[in-house]
Amino acid sequence: MPTARLFDIQRFCIQDGPGIRTGIFFKGCPLRCIWCHNPESLLSQNDFVYRANKCVGCGACVPACKYGVHTFSNGEHMVDYGRCVKCGDCVDVCCYGAVSLIGRTVTVEELLHEIETDLPYYGADGGVTLTGGEPMLQHEFVRELCIALKTKGINICMETCGFAPTAAFESVAPYIDTFLFDYKATNPQDHERLTGVGQDLILNNIARLYTLGKAIVLRCPIIPGTNDTMEHFRAIAHLKAKYPMIQQLELLPYHRLGEAKRTQLGSPAALPDLQAPEKAQQNDWIEILRSLGCEARIS
Repeated sequence: MPTARLFDIQRFCIQDGPGIRTGIFFKGCPLRCIWCHNPESLLSQNDFVYRANKCVGCGACVPACKYGVHTFSNGEHMVDYGRCVKCGDCVDVCCYGAVSLIGRTVTVEELLHEIETDLPYYGADGGVTLTGGEPMLQHEFVRELCIALKTKGINICMETCGFAPTAAFESVAPYIDTFLFDYKATNPQDHERLTGVGQDLILNNIARLYTLGKAIVLRCPIIPGTNDTMEHFRAIAHLKAKYPMIQQLELLPYHRLGEAKRTQLGSPAALPDLQAPEKAQQNDWIEILRSLGCEARIS
């Protein structure tokens, strides 16, 4: 049986699909969006995290680490992320949760056991949402998990960037109730500049899922000054018109919650001019799409 790499399981989620849901966060993503708010999801392997606000300066991590990652200078804890091999020795001796490794390997059976504890809370509409990262990077595991979930009668949503082989989507499609499908940029050049990959495969996959009759929610991250252009809004409206049976169009305004995570990971900050939009600006986006004959909501 295949295994999967996860970085989180969140319970009582109400944003990613109908009802109360369990969010399964898969580790690894083929995209490198400049606005990513889950930077700990990008790599398939473990990530090392240092949370300065939890460090009490006890220094136990210094002798525990054989690679010289941790030093103290004038009472300040210095972390050399470049030396870290993610062995976890410092994590074992830290009593305060200041250092940790993000990522674990699970089997279908182990994950199903964890999910089953949430069954009483799902009601008629809730279920499981597969997200990440990108679940389709681990599509063989996803297929086996979905088969197991369906034997329990559990509703399944998948949040996806769409960048995976079409055959992989076809293999999991029979078991997914709703695809929460991202649409992030319009023309091929902008898409590659902003996400690191082209968009042809993504557009082909949304077309294929549509022809298979799958329920699709189109989710559009909107970042002020980056992709909030008339060209992009027209393209969003065109997609909705081209695929009229898309259930819902959701706009996801940029937020800065990922910046603290980047600091903890020792990663470069996102572009400094990325700013979260005001409510009035979000309302303007809705009105622009409405003028283009397209109803959307802020999610």
